[in-house]
Amino acid sequence: MLSRVKLARLLSTELFLRCSLGQDTVKDIFRHTNGGLRDVCTSTKLYRKAEEKPKKREMSEKKLTRHFVDYCRVKLEAGSGGKGACCFLSQHLKEWAGPDGGNGGDGGSIILKADRFVKSLAKVPQICRGQNGEPGGTKNCYGRNGHATYISVPLGTIVKEQGVTIIDLSEHGQEYVAAFGGLGGKGNRFFLSNENRAPMTATPGMPGQERVLHLELRTMAHAGLVGFPNAGKSSLLRAISNARPAVAAYPFTTLNPHVGIVEYRDYEQVAVADIPGIIRGAHLNRGLGLSFLRHIERCRFLLFVLDLSVPEPWAQFQHLCYELDQYEPSLSQRPQVIVANKVDLPEAQENLLALKSRVTQRIIALSALTGQNTEELILHLRELYDGHLQCTSEDKPVRW
Repeated sequence: MLSRVKLARLLSTELFLRCSLGQDTVKDIFRHTNGGLRDVCTSTKLYRKAEEKPKKREMSEKKLTRHFVDYCRVKLEAGSGGKGACCFLSQHLKEWAGPDGGNGGDGGSIILKADRFVKSLAKVPQICRGQNGEPGGTKNCYGRNGHATYISVPLGTIVKEQGVTIIDLSEHGQEYVAAFGGLGGKGNRFFLSNENRAPMTATPGMPGQERVLHLELRTMAHAGLVGFPNAGKSSLLRAISNARPAVAAYPFTTLNPHVGIVEYRDYEQVAVADIPGIIRGAHLNRGLGLSFLRHIERCRFLLFVLDLSVPEPWAQFQHLCYELDQYEPSLSQRPQVIVANKVDLPEAQENLLALKSRVTQRIIALSALTGQNTEELILHLRELYDGHLQCTSEDKPVRW
């Protein structure tokens, strides 16, 4: 009955009832209900319950934590060239028009590009493959070249291959062709000559260049938090910056460095890195010590974080300086300050007085948990940063 109605899905009440019940019945219904019926919709989609979008689960703080990557190994495979076509043209009244196979397109290259808006190597893929060129076609049509693949890296990225430095990407927009794409193959039209009027030869495309490169950041951060495990470095970074490294009420150590930004009223920014804890024998690569010491090497000035709850906090400072000097001579002589953490504990005051009597460096006593005296550290960070900008070395100061 409803198939005879050639109207939209939404029909008026009177028209729908006339088609289904008849005209006389409809008049009786409207006379008794005073025309108080609603419009009827014949679409089943409107009757179906609307599907609710699933709510996104709130990720835990541990999953939201992003660590800083200043070293990575990347395998590059540039695109291969397209193969040439082998075909012959046949036209009306000219059946043997000659070869018309086009050349293949060139493969896409892989290019490293320095970008000042990129701060870490975390988004650099471990394996990167370029786009292949398309094969040639008939009627002397060339294949399309593969598009170049760009990999954005931070400023100050050093590109190494087998331990040899190739280039230093230190300027915004600077590019380096890390892997060249393969050349496209030749079609049989390319081999046409007076001696060979019907060549049957077509060459395949050349494979793209393959390389394994090591990318390192010359400067990781302006300041680095150096200390033994469970000294409170992650808690201190949370207290003075916008970084959120994982912390807990039980002892554990950070495995990856985190970088936080300390902002000032004049819109200047100072980058502070939370270096994983150093243990004794780190210069011998105990507990991934060499990788952790490499992070410290890329910091301009150092913040030695000492735990005032241990019996002899000055011994920690001596061991840390020893490990740094064994890794690189005079590394511990960079601009520095001693941060005496956990001053809110009962035994911290006695250890603080003993520490001041045994070291000559400036000591800033604070509590990362309660935020006590963190303003002094933030102001001293700015003093170290301003002194770094006024340096007379050949290297240009790196602004974050």
